[in-house]
Amino acid sequence: MNYIVLDLEWNQCPDGKENENKKLPFEIIEIGAVKLDSNFHKISEFSELIKPCVYGEIHYKTKEVIQLNMEELNSAKTFTQVCQSFLKWCGQDYIFATWGSMDLTELQRNMKYYGLKYEFNYPLKYYDIQKVFSLFFEEAKAKRTLEYAVVYLNIKREYDFHKAIYDAYYAGKILSLIDSDFLQNNESIDYYKPPQSREDEIFIQYKRYSKYVSKAFASKEEAMSDKEVTSMKCHCCNRNLKRKIRWFSINSKIHYALGYCEEHGYMKCKIRMKKNDEDKYFVIKTIKAVNEEEGLLIRTKREDLRLKRRLKRKNKKEHPSEFNI
Repeated sequence: MNYIVLDLEWNQCPDGKENENKKLPFEIIEIGAVKLDSNFHKISEFSELIKPCVYGEIHYKTKEVIQLNMEELNSAKTFTQVCQSFLKWCGQDYIFATWGSMDLTELQRNMKYYGLKYEFNYPLKYYDIQKVFSLFFEEAKAKRTLEYAVVYLNIKREYDFHKAIYDAYYAGKILSLIDSDFLQNNESIDYYKPPQSREDEIFIQYKRYSKYVSKAFASKEEAMSDKEVTSMKCHCCNRNLKRKIRWFSINSKIHYALGYCEEHGYMKCKIRMKKNDEDKYFVIKTIKAVNEEEGLLIRTKREDLRLKRRLKRKNKKEHPSEFNI
């Protein structure tokens, strides 16, 4: 299997978010990619600029980052032409690798906008090199910049950053320095096309945790009333967990719970709410083994949240005028 190390550059509405095309907030203007074999040796590369059709000017923030102008872009091929060439260049047996989690989502969103049909693998697994870099080299979850990682690993700086093909080149160099087994145990899933039905739902058992991706629901409340969504099973043996702390929300998107397995100990359960393109909600649930101290942190988080809510209710009762607009 080959690795397609992909990097995209995109533009956004120059007149502000309120005037953007809601179906295409980010318009891809450059595709760069490096194809590596299973031993991380370079096979070939792909690099093309794209003529913008939605936003006729470059946003000032985009100008600060990339070294492109409208004259160059207007003489380029269209997205449809470039994307078709890119997908053909990818071949058959490959897995994507990107710096961060946005590139594949925006690629598919642009493809949908222009009516391009292509069947990616389902679920669409890929390697988030940014995430894996932090986990492997720093044992942390910090989101480092590509330039930071290049300096950290003493990779020779041969090109400027923020040109798609050069960023893909550097990302490929970083990828080649990560242990293959570690990489395989830390793959990511792209959520642009979440499950459409119960039968399509995703269950994956990793070495360190398990992941479940649900079908879409009309509301967050409907999602949290679903038995499969709120079920708690040990990621090691798949047995039902004893509920030590029931599901509680820290905001409108994230819920936590704590379970206990007689054989494998405490399990931290986390739910993230996501919205799809149809404005429906789906759930990403992860369950991970933790020690007693980490389990206590979840309990503390819940108690702190309860205290804050009690104080807010008390203040509202004592000073109602401050809460009336």
